[in-house]
Amino acid sequence: MRRDLPYALGGLLLGVLLLANAALTPDAGPVRALDVVLVLAMAAALAVCRRYPVAALAVVTAAMLALHVRVHAGVTAAFPVLATVYMAAWLGRRAPALLASVVFLGGFLARDVSIAPAGRPGQQIVERTALLLGWFVAANVAGLVARQRRAYLEQVEKRAVEAERTREEMALRRAGEERLRIARDLHDSLTHSISVIKVQAGIAVHLARKHGEEPSAALLAIQESSAAAMRELRATLDVLRAPSDGERVGLARVGELVERTRAANVPVQVTVTGQPRDLPADVDQAGYRVVQEALTNVARHAGPATAEIHIEYGPAQLTVSVTDDGQASPVRPVTPGVGLRGMRERVTGLGGTLQAAARDGGGFAVRATFPLDGAA
Repeated sequence: MRRDLPYALGGLLLGVLLLANAALTPDAGPVRALDVVLVLAMAAALAVCRRYPVAALAVVTAAMLALHVRVHAGVTAAFPVLATVYMAAWLGRRAPALLASVVFLGGFLARDVSIAPAGRPGQQIVERTALLLGWFVAANVAGLVARQRRAYLEQVEKRAVEAERTREEMALRRAGEERLRIARDLHDSLTHSISVIKVQAGIAVHLARKHGEEPSAALLAIQESSAAAMRELRATLDVLRAPSDGERVGLARVGELVERTRAANVPVQVTVTGQPRDLPADVDQAGYRVVQEALTNVARHAGPATAEIHIEYGPAQLTVSVTDDGQASPVRPVTPGVGLRGMRERVTGLGGTLQAAARDGGGFAVRATFPLDGAA
């Protein structure tokens, strides 16, 4: 209601201006009760023009035409109509705004012509009509320009938010890839070498004792140190392979993804079937990541689309699917990117399967299935 207050005050001010002009203009008719009702109807319509622009435009145009016909209020009767025409054009109702402009100008001109004296030249009527025509053209154009500017600013803001989010995700992804590369290098180099040292030291100790000799202290120290080094190296590799975020995510937080996606003007519906239950941590996180990547692709590549998330808890498997009705088509095969490859690696690494392809009726579908019976 606070956002409607300026429009209501503007309607009241215009109503006062109309009544004052009708009272002070020499060639205006007397103001009666019906004329006051028309002014009040105009003010009420202006108060709700932000919510109901077409209805308000129709009421204001009809009321001001009737007032001009009854009282001959002059060009001041066009002011409320100009305001609602601008508001309708700004809100994207271009056709009603143009129609209201033509109707009001036609009625205004017909009224002026009908009451003009027989010997009076038409120059004044033409000038006044041309002036109103310029005002209405300016109101329509200004509304369209304001709408386009607002859409441009919203698009710039969305791009900035998306760029920031993508930058953060890419930084996290690169950090994770670098961490895994280091883990692989350590595993391939140090683990192999330390394992060989441990095995050889163990063999040497065994042979010494087999021959009735006591192994040297240095050999025993090598055996113990190599075993300790293996334990510490495994712990280090576990830390490197751990998720980069300290807080583990899961399907319980899908609602946050849905809200963020809806905030980006992508309608999302969520359906959960089966009995939700505690999942293995890796499966829970992988399911969340599949939904996250699929919704990201919908927001970035699907165009105007709606998305549907279906999470199915089966007796022995978990199924997560995300579908949309966007621009993807089976005629144009989709080239897998980093996101799709990452999803497939997550799912197959847990013994599951991933299907990602364009739908026959248009749009894209991602379906991941995870085993819950320990097969992985």
